Parts: sequence; structure tokens; C-alpha cells
Amino acid sequence: MLVLDNPVRVRPEARQQLLDTLQSNKIPDEYGLRIGIRGGGCGASWLLGFDIPGTSDEVYNVEGVRIIIDRKHLLYVLGAEIGYEPGGFTVDKDPPA
Repeated sequence: MLVLDNPVRVRPEARQQLLDTLQSNKIPDEYGLRIGIRGGGCGASWLLGFDIPGTSDEVYNVEGVRIIIDRKHLLYVLGAEIGYEPGGFTVDKDPPA
């Protein structure tokens, strides 16, 4: 079985914003940031939101942030970097080589 320590990266400004959001909204500890994709092909977009892990999810602790990734999405999100800019969160990912 493959074990990944950090399948994604969380930039410091995103980490702080996530932790502040969780605390200020009193979101329970069992929640985490779900990262995935929606759609496919040219119409794919990033999925980010707070959620509770399900049976098909992998859960990671990345820089103190609980990250939830559906096993079906793992290949697509590997190496993604979560950032934060005024107006919201960003996701950067280099295309596969």
C-alpha cells in the first residue's frame, strides 16, 4: 500500500485562513478541507469545501490542516498547492510531465 505524507501543499496564508475559518465558525474537529475535482476533460474544475470524511476518503494532516481526498480524485490532486488571495482560495497544480 502506498502511503503519502503530503499529497498536497498548503501555503502559509491559506493555512492561517483555514484555521481561522474553522475556529471562528466553530466547525467541529471531525471536519476537514475536501479537495477534489468536479467534471472532467476540459470542463474540470477544483472542488474545495469543508466536509466530513466518508468511507472512500483518505485523510491527511498537512501543515496542521485536516485534508480530505476521495481516493478516486487522489491521482488528479497530487502535487496541488492550496493558496489564499483576497477573495478566496486558489489551487495551483503543474500539469503532468
